[in-house]
Amino acid sequence: MKRYVLLAGLGGVLVVVAAGIGGRAAMIGGVVGLAAQLGAVALLRPAMRAPQPVFMARWLGGMGLRALALGVVLTVAATRGDLLSPLPASLGFLGVLLPLLFLETRFLR
Repeated sequence: MKRYVLLAGLGGVLVVVAAGIGGRAAMIGGVVGLAAQLGAVALLRPAMRAPQPVFMARWLGGMGLRALALGVVLTVAATRGDLLSPLPASLGFLGVLLPLLFLETRFLR
């Protein structure tokens, strides 16, 4: 549980940075990216010592969750440009998700 709180805290800091740089749309994209990363880690962590087919299925599920979240952000941004600007939202999503993705192995130990 402590690792999830640490991951969420680091993600929260990244969301604040994204919001400071890109505004409200970047903040929304960052929050969606943080939620996707937390969901992917929660999906994969129980299978860290599982047999390879189980591990790979969970890993692929986490990647699918991230892709689905990005698709939702881009779909909302493309269809409701007045609600969510596409460029800041996608950059906020990636600006939060990618650093957390690179640090994922530390959270999965």
